[in-house]
Amino acid sequence: MRDTKIANLENGTTTVGASEIEAFAARLRGSVLEPGDPSYDEARSIWNAMIDRRPGLIVRCAGASDVIHTVRFAREHGLLVSVRGGGHNIAGNAVCEGGLLIDLSQMRSVRVDPSIRRAWVEPGALLADLDKETQAFALAVPTGINSTTGVAGLTLGGGFGWLTRKFGLTIDSLMSADVVTANGELLKASLSENSDLFWAIRGGGGNFGIVTAFEFQLHQVGPQVLSGLVVHPFTEARSVLKAYRKALETAPDELTCWAVMRQAPPLPFLPAEWHGKEVIVLAICHCGDLEEGEKATAQLRSIGTPIADVVGPTPFVAWQQAFDPLLTPGARNYWKSHDFTELPDKAIDVLTDAIGRLPGPECEVFLGHVGGAAGRVATDATAFPQRNAHYVMNVHARWRESRMDRPCIDWARELFNAARPYAAGTAYINFMPEDEMDRVEAAYGANYKRLVEVKRKYDPLNVFRMNQNIRPMAEVRAA
Repeated sequence: MRDTKIANLENGTTTVGASEIEAFAARLRGSVLEPGDPSYDEARSIWNAMIDRRPGLIVRCAGASDVIHTVRFAREHGLLVSVRGGGHNIAGNAVCEGGLLIDLSQMRSVRVDPSIRRAWVEPGALLADLDKETQAFALAVPTGINSTTGVAGLTLGGGFGWLTRKFGLTIDSLMSADVVTANGELLKASLSENSDLFWAIRGGGGNFGIVTAFEFQLHQVGPQVLSGLVVHPFTEARSVLKAYRKALETAPDELTCWAVMRQAPPLPFLPAEWHGKEVIVLAICHCGDLEEGEKATAQLRSIGTPIADVVGPTPFVAWQQAFDPLLTPGARNYWKSHDFTELPDKAIDVLTDAIGRLPGPECEVFLGHVGGAAGRVATDATAFPQRNAHYVMNVHARWRESRMDRPCIDWARELFNAARPYAAGTAYINFMPEDEMDRVEAAYGANYKRLVEVKRKYDPLNVFRMNQNIRPMAEVRAA
């Protein structure tokens, strides 16, 4: 260890002596990494390759006690802190420049009690970890669509995916959480204990503390679901989307269908002449009885004349991993997102026009189908407010070379701005890039004021600011 300059909360640096760092490291079960250590670059690398920040110090935590010690150490020295779970957040908030990175990625335990349908999950666990443990008992938590996503970040932002319409958002299955607050205290947050904190972490992101354990209610799912892709030529996109919109008006909660528009990847079931050509894909999942699923998906599968229909019984774990090959780490990514309560013809025109101007073969637009059980929760029941959305649009610009940064980002922004008149005005914080911090208040709508009050109570100094930040009242007044 050596004396180390670490970024602080005052936009400067603090020199922490080698002996202090050594004494701190001796209290940990995990490890402390400095620049130049063999695991340093691995620990600071995250999913979005546009994020290339170098923390002054990284602490790889092995358990809750490590998190407590690290938060107290950071508070004692006034250090800038970031927190990494799965490292999948588009904005790259997991990594701070020059500060102290609290790395939870080694904490991946998942424990299931099938008799009471509960799971206890550590914050470094990925969706794949959770799915594999729970599906051993034909149980599941409603999470996202990419198995390499971290459970912690997904949950704290709300969490939606294939099971949302049937069982609600991820936060709707959260029963309790262990939270290390900004003063280094470990609290239990639930409906009966620290209920204001429990309300805030269900959609309020990492603003209020570091969750070291999640307790989830589990739901009967699978082990097989009726799922797969129906691929159409993009020349038919407008008519397909209008028929898609119509079919979803009467969709049961068990049925979810997302629409994806992009250039076709070289999927083995697509004729080679379609590889690299623009297509519209209906990604379908019915999580109930398989025979009922065949009936429920019939209208969607009868739309137009598809190039391919590969919907059938699939292990739920496999379906959760189906999009992983298109979302591997190492690419440069930029997202823009809107919520829609409906999908008018003019919005469809905006989306289809943009696909005609794709800046690269990995860029895409998808419409996530939500509502159902998630929409039957009161707006103020959790911090997550946008319960009326029926679709979530994500403009996903993805590319490999830095010279493509400007064309890809400009394309995403232009589409976002063109779709704005038809959007609900709210936003899913997990889809917000780092240049959208001005959207945070609007994203939470009427819940924002209460979130500020909870932030002021649990983190008045805004220690946890590397996130879609909710600034405490005291900081707002001093600004």
